[in-house]
Amino acid sequence: MSEKFDAIVVGAGPAGTSAAYTMAKAGLNVLLIERGEYPGAKNVMGGVLYRHQMEEMIPGFYKEAPVERPVVEQRFWMLGEESVFTSGYKGLEWAKEPYNNFTVLRAKFDQWYANKAVEQGALLINETVVTECLVEDGRVVGVRTDRPDGDVYADVVVLADGVNSLLAKSLGFHKEFKPEEVALAVMEVINLPAEKIEDRFNLEPNQGTTIEIFGDATKGILGTGFIYTNKESINIGVGATLSGMIKHKLRPYDLLDYLKSHPIVRPLIRGGESMEYAAHLIPEGGFHSMPKIVGNGVVVVGDAGQMVNSIHREGSNMAMTSGRLAAETIILAKEANDFSENMLDTYRKRLLDSFVGQDLKKYKDATHTFESYPQYFKEYIPMINQAASKFFTVDGVPKREKQKHIFKSLTEGKSKLAMVQDIYRAWKVMK
Repeated sequence: MSEKFDAIVVGAGPAGTSAAYTMAKAGLNVLLIERGEYPGAKNVMGGVLYRHQMEEMIPGFYKEAPVERPVVEQRFWMLGEESVFTSGYKGLEWAKEPYNNFTVLRAKFDQWYANKAVEQGALLINETVVTECLVEDGRVVGVRTDRPDGDVYADVVVLADGVNSLLAKSLGFHKEFKPEEVALAVMEVINLPAEKIEDRFNLEPNQGTTIEIFGDATKGILGTGFIYTNKESINIGVGATLSGMIKHKLRPYDLLDYLKSHPIVRPLIRGGESMEYAAHLIPEGGFHSMPKIVGNGVVVVGDAGQMVNSIHREGSNMAMTSGRLAAETIILAKEANDFSENMLDTYRKRLLDSFVGQDLKKYKDATHTFESYPQYFKEYIPMINQAASKFFTVDGVPKREKQKHIFKSLTEGKSKLAMVQDIYRAWKVMK
């Protein structure tokens, strides 16, 4: 640990491991520090892994990585109290190589991925907490760990220590994030036999489904629920902005229990065995909440830089891309022997030019808008369900008459102008 490294990476999640893998593959001497017992130990939950960004790192990775199921269907539910309005897409082309995305269990996948970085030459140190960055003459020169004689030095430090990064905060890169800038998500792994999963979700073996749930899953506050199918388990969870939970005095585990007991959801998980719970914060502030991500001798990647597209529930792909771009910049800095903020700023520029920056810019006002105007979740989703119920109920009323009644009920208590303004406002932040 007394050796000086070319780079130290703090955090062995998707962002940190992508950075370590890329630099080690290029021949740099890299130390990857993980506070858990092993990479992924703090992530019992499952999630979605997007193939394209991972394949940029390791071509054909899915042939050996511990992925669960290739996702062939993505559903979107507008959930009412006793109903659901559904949309989505199922494509059997996604059931064939090279696939589109996969469900994964992070405890398995993160460990496998970090070991690939080790195979490239990175040194992985687990069960080690980085307590602060070492700064000399305004430049980060290493980190201090909780180990005896735990000061470690490097030309560059990569901060991949997750949402509300304490290390980035200590450098003055950001202040304490506000409750509306983070979401609190709670999830559960429920074991079910593979054949039951395939029967209940209309799947063939080695096919998976993701369901994103809006509306009643969070009792009308800004947030989403989700259901993902693994090989022999289901991940079910719900997340909402911390500000919404505080305002409505909701506890995350109560929301999860509410979702699990919902009459639309309950049959999908019936008979399953609960295995694990987890809760964690997710960055929701987007582009406006991004902290400073480059300094002298230091860069910030992944969740630590608020790099999550909350509208499309994308995070791991952005994390991997940010880690790779940071690593490629550090490789150039090593060749030039220049680790100044000006040199490392190449990473920031490339990140903002990539799909990460472009998507964060595109949806930069979405979270704030939907938080400020709760009618989108609290009023319009129940309206959609009620309208669908009326229209599809066969009761002898002519369809034209039904349409008139539906439109009247949609505008009841709200002017047409207000509805047009709501529609325009939503279109504007999503376009």
